[in-house]
Amino acid sequence: MGSNPALPAFLKSSREAQVYPMSAPYMGCNLRDLANAEDTTVEAMRGKRVGIDSFLLAFQFLTTIRDRSPTGDGGPLKSDNGKVVAHLMGFLSRASMMLAKGVKPVFIFDGSHPDLKKDEMDARRAKREQAEADWKAALEVGDFATAQKMAQRCVKYTPEMVEESIEMLTLMGIPAFRAKAEGEAQAAVMAANGQLDAVATQDWDALLYGAPVVIRNLTSDGSKRMGRVIRAQRIELSQLLTENELTRDQLIDLAIMIGTDFHPGIKGIGPKTGLKLIKEYSTIEAVCEAKGKDIPDRLDEIREVFRNHPVVEVDDDFLKQGDVDVEGLKKFLVEDRQFSLKRFDNAMDLLEDAGLVRTGGQTSLFSF
Repeated sequence: MGSNPALPAFLKSSREAQVYPMSAPYMGCNLRDLANAEDTTVEAMRGKRVGIDSFLLAFQFLTTIRDRSPTGDGGPLKSDNGKVVAHLMGFLSRASMMLAKGVKPVFIFDGSHPDLKKDEMDARRAKREQAEADWKAALEVGDFATAQKMAQRCVKYTPEMVEESIEMLTLMGIPAFRAKAEGEAQAAVMAANGQLDAVATQDWDALLYGAPVVIRNLTSDGSKRMGRVIRAQRIELSQLLTENELTRDQLIDLAIMIGTDFHPGIKGIGPKTGLKLIKEYSTIEAVCEAKGKDIPDRLDEIREVFRNHPVVEVDDDFLKQGDVDVEGLKKFLVEDRQFSLKRFDNAMDLLEDAGLVRTGGQTSLFSF
């Protein structure tokens, strides 16, 4: 491998944590109406250490890099030997791009979801299982258009695929590991403790976990979607709290009223109404008393998940970018998973430009 140290003891247990099969992504509590998001760029993060919420990113890769041929099943792209490679293609491309632009990424994957999230995960699993049944039925009758549509809804990001992602990123010298629980929460706590400069995620809940700076759309900055150019956006927690005259505890209560992964919310309360109520009454209990609403079940537990989320303690030395293990990476991608040499060389060009590939006097280590 590169100069990254072998996996330290403090992370071994996190690699063994359970990861649920993937379903449609959930962006957490919708705080869009409260946030004054400012456009930014990947280049603006040069020299910054950024925690990447990798679970949502993997979902994007698995649902977009897929078999779209006329008689294709719509599933994630596979190599000729049957191995799913869509997630690896995506991580290779995005990680190489970020490194070439001077960003210092730290990829953080979900660990075990909190028990409070069980109902949400069960609901997602049921939707995925129904989509999988519809997908198989469409394939049986040769309705490939429907099959490809349904395939997006029944994608699974298995524990084995997570381990593959971590292994490939490690070969690239990039810090990558599983969180103890939610990936965006792990990144948020690390950022709040000064180990990361920002958290890159689409999940607004990162702000509830205390991330000082959240960057949305970081890895898709400059790309086009439905004819529009996507721009990275920067949200600062302190600015959000100041502009809305809230404390972080009030923001958490507001989010619970609106609805989060851990509670569906209080019926009839959206972001604007919730903001007005929390500013007037200060707490959920006071709001519920004034408006004749039931106090959410397990309220204190939900608050604690946001205030003191369980995390693995990460040594600063582990977060340093290492050199690329070119030969190991080539074997992993080209020999074992049938990546084209062109795709591999393109990534190596970017990494060499970033100064992460030792040339040793040769034109490059991958010119063979």
